[in-house]
Amino acid sequence: MPEKPRPSEGASATAGGDTPADVSAGTPPTIPRRSEGPRVHPRNGLDRYFEISARRSTVSRELRGGVTTFFAMAYIVVLNPIILTSIAGPDGTPGADVEGTVLPFGSIAAVTALLAGVLTLLMGIVGRYPFALATGLGINAIVAVFAATQLSWPEVMGLVVLEGLLITVLVLTGFRKAVFEAIPAQLKTAIAVGIGFFLAIIGLADAGIIRPGNPLISFGVGGQLAGWPMLVFVVGLLFMSLLVVRRVRGALLIGIVVTTVLAIVVEAIAQVGPRFGAGGAENPRGWALQVPALPDDVVANPDFSLLGNFSLFGGFERIGVVAALLIVFSIMIADFFDTVGTVTAVGAEGDLLDEKRNLPRSQPVLLVDSLAAAAGGAGSVSSNTTYIESTAGVADGARTGLASIVTGLLFLVAVFFTPLVAVVPSEAAAPALVIVGALMISQIRHLTWDDMSLVIPAFLTIALMPFTYSITNGIGAGVISFVLLRMAVGRRRDIHPLMWVVALMFLVYFALEPLQQLF
Repeated sequence: MPEKPRPSEGASATAGGDTPADVSAGTPPTIPRRSEGPRVHPRNGLDRYFEISARRSTVSRELRGGVTTFFAMAYIVVLNPIILTSIAGPDGTPGADVEGTVLPFGSIAAVTALLAGVLTLLMGIVGRYPFALATGLGINAIVAVFAATQLSWPEVMGLVVLEGLLITVLVLTGFRKAVFEAIPAQLKTAIAVGIGFFLAIIGLADAGIIRPGNPLISFGVGGQLAGWPMLVFVVGLLFMSLLVVRRVRGALLIGIVVTTVLAIVVEAIAQVGPRFGAGGAENPRGWALQVPALPDDVVANPDFSLLGNFSLFGGFERIGVVAALLIVFSIMIADFFDTVGTVTAVGAEGDLLDEKRNLPRSQPVLLVDSLAAAAGGAGSVSSNTTYIESTAGVADGARTGLASIVTGLLFLVAVFFTPLVAVVPSEAAAPALVIVGALMISQIRHLTWDDMSLVIPAFLTIALMPFTYSITNGIGAGVISFVLLRMAVGRRRDIHPLMWVVALMFLVYFALEPLQQLF
């Protein structure tokens, strides 16, 4: 008789589960990632508070999942300063705002790690789900452009604080949770699938496998997998895939560590160097972000000079009330619905959603996420939000807030060890994102396929996320088309009243540029 999976395996059975594969004839080589069997009574106070046994997890899995999440998103400590200092100001100085003030690279890195640590700890303790938070990549690119063209950095950060406070009010009034629950199950499933593809394209782009090309994207360098960093990624992807299908505990974490060691050896021998050198010169066969070399210094003194560097209403004085409110609105929409997508996707991967595809007791999660947006502005490193890379830890076994506490503590340690964090190249972490993307697209089996008024909104949601590199765009297209098409087929009763409000908000969001030109 083949060995049956134990009830406690839950969703980690596909990635990092603890039971061996069933290899009997006629039986699929993987076991279900869904939780099965009766729940286990809590063993102690820690177990009871985090519901570790109730979610069919163990302390060791939570610790492992928290570490995996950290390594999957540690790149933000280096990438956030790169993004925020990459856009040139009016005088051509990189990283300068409209007043010519240059952002300190080291301070951005230190504060980014500090806020990620504190807010992820708060999510673990209050939200009690395995969600990690850090500066939002899409949002920080937006605010960097505003700082270089329209506003000083403190003024932009003041608008981010206001946006975070506005979302917090929406959470406290119950509006944000109501919107979350008003989204139909078809779209929630499509969001999870779309984010699976989105994660995959992020991983492939971070490794340089796909790049901007003519007309749209190209494969590798000149249509070939050229260069040592790409080889490291491919080896890492195959190695992690092997560990995952063999049910090795901590498959993704082990894969990241081993691939990083390989990258360090390759760099020591081949001297590949960074993809972008001094003066912006490009080395297409170089490492994308961090060069995997052992640092001269392991510990660095953190610079917290950016903390509190914001002007709450300075932006209104510089560009006017209407223009400033439009910026707040655009950031709020991106923040609001990025979190909806992330929570849905991570919850689906961990089998944490209820029968309506909602996250039970989501109010504390949404509250912490909203406060994180304001905290990011107050810390002057852009809005912080729940990270989709949390799925890496969930795929490695995490189910509770205990994993978030581990991730948060590691970020706090990273405040002082930023040189060591920079050792892990994106080519070593990117394979984990591709693997998690593969796990998440399995949600596609829950979609309805025999009603085109449901299929088209789901398709637009799934397609636009990776193709436009935006979770918000995918959700917006899905919501608008869902409302329009369900009304067209006479299924108006299927449309929750709040969906009309959300659809209208997205129409304004997509028409934001002409509105800004008008005002």
